[in-house]
Amino acid sequence: MLTRIVPALLLLVLAAGCANNASDTGAAAPAGTPSPSASDVVDLPLPSAKTTGPTGEPSAGRPAAGGQTITGTVTAGVEPNCLLLADGTGNHLLIFDDPAMRADAAVGSKVKIVGNSQPNMMSTCQQGVPFIVVSVEKG
Repeated sequence: MLTRIVPALLLLVLAAGCANNASDTGAAAPAGTPSPSASDVVDLPLPSAKTTGPTGEPSAGRPAAGGQTITGTVTAGVEPNCLLLADGTGNHLLIFDDPAMRADAAVGSKVKIVGNSQPNMMSTCQQGVPFIVVSVEKG
């Protein structure tokens, strides 16, 4: 008698478990967890290409005219496609918007570069202070 009841109970438990999942259309949230509503979603503004700091100076994007001038020999960074220029203040990671300027600053060439340091800029090169290049002069 017991050998007939155990398989029947097991089948009943399995059928009840399947029936419970059949009514769900997706993954259920754990009990006590509120689901997000439209009022919970916040649209953040996209950053602009040029922002200003507290003094009104550009803090990102293309540097202001004038800027800093550094002179030295271009060296390769440890990461691919990273170029550095060292001066008395340390290593500068050269960031170019124009591929023609980058070609003028080939590894091993002596250059005079005008631009602005961006010490808070993130980079994958992991070396030097990012320096946005405005112009390159060979020699």
